[in-house]
Amino acid sequence: ARLSNSSSNGISNGISRVMSVGSNEAAPRRGMVLPFSPLSMCFDDVNYYVDMPAEMKQQGVTDDRLQLLRDVTGSFRPGVLTALMGVSGAGKTTLMDVLAGRKTGGYIEGDIKISGYPKNQATFARISGYCEQNDIHSPQVTIRESLIYSAFLRLPEKIGDQDITDEIKIQFVDEVMELVELDNLKDALVGLPGISGLSTEQRKRLTIAVELVANPSIIFMDEPTSGLDARAAAIVMRTVRNTVDTGRTVVCTIHQPSIDIFEAFDELLLLKRGGQVIYSGKLGRNSQKMIEYFQAIPGVPKIKDKYNPATWMLEVSSVAAEVRLSMDFADYYKTSDLYKQNKVLVSQLSQPEPGTSDLYFPTEYSQSIIGQFKACLWKHWLTYWRSPDYNLVRFSFTLFTALLLGSIFWKIGTNM
Repeated sequence: ARLSNSSSNGISNGISRVMSVGSNEAAPRRGMVLPFSPLSMCFDDVNYYVDMPAEMKQQGVTDDRLQLLRDVTGSFRPGVLTALMGVSGAGKTTLMDVLAGRKTGGYIEGDIKISGYPKNQATFARISGYCEQNDIHSPQVTIRESLIYSAFLRLPEKIGDQDITDEIKIQFVDEVMELVELDNLKDALVGLPGISGLSTEQRKRLTIAVELVANPSIIFMDEPTSGLDARAAAIVMRTVRNTVDTGRTVVCTIHQPSIDIFEAFDELLLLKRGGQVIYSGKLGRNSQKMIEYFQAIPGVPKIKDKYNPATWMLEVSSVAAEVRLSMDFADYYKTSDLYKQNKVLVSQLSQPEPGTSDLYFPTEYSQSIIGQFKACLWKHWLTYWRSPDYNLVRFSFTLFTALLLGSIFWKIGTNM
């Protein structure tokens, strides 16, 4: 009923017309509605600096810059779920923000390539998604409407030779809802966090879905299980795993995961404090490859039976462990065979595949100004009429102001 009201008022008829498309039909098979290009990302000797804080200069530091990332090398590939881990202050989120192009300040050095071509932020933003740690959504719209709004703003009118009609966009939205297991809640209002609407875990899945409907090839997720209990975290990780299984490249920062959550990842990029890599490679079944790497280091204690590999890994590679062993894990990693293998892999991924071309989009944005205006107006229309308390206050204030000014100037006429 709400949708037909918006249609009758002439607001974004195109969007309202297709809201019902596909809702009563069988969901299309995963990956069949909209094509996407699986893309890899590799980075070699990435360094990141910021201007030295004034407080540190007052304490006697003479350097002009503070280095947050140091010679970070690695790669993310399609269909591979990579965990980005480290102790607090190691630079996990900093590295992800640098790679995603979200660091507008500071100084970045090193090579970052997308499927062999130098990364261009203008085009990279069109093929990547970023899931914030904080889930921010409009409370007055439903799950399905949130995804439709994102899709109509961010999906282009054409992918390759295929025209992307409104009906196809809606079908893709329904497919994404099924992928993140929110299709049974599609008509539920988002609501306010902790007050009404969706639970924290459902909001997290909605955040992932909002990025997925843009059809990205590479997705970054900042601590997707933060603040969730074991059951909710498992549901979110199942959603993340479903996303990876579509062939997309997915990278997650993660903090102290449980055994089951850690087992869901394929590869690990581990940083130590100061932004240096101390492990980059496959985890293996039951994290066996990672465990074998650290247990091969002289003096590192072996993991206990049924102990969490993620917790053990952070404990044996801590600053205190380095002091006890009189060694630097970053230096050890750079002399290892694993580092040499990663360098070879990065070198291979830095070369474009024959017959491929660099990312190109004919327009700066996926939608025209008119298309963006229609989508924003449609969402605002829904939000406005679903906020009766707000509208009542506005109406009452307008009425009071009219009566006040009317009484002040009553029968004055032109005698002012």
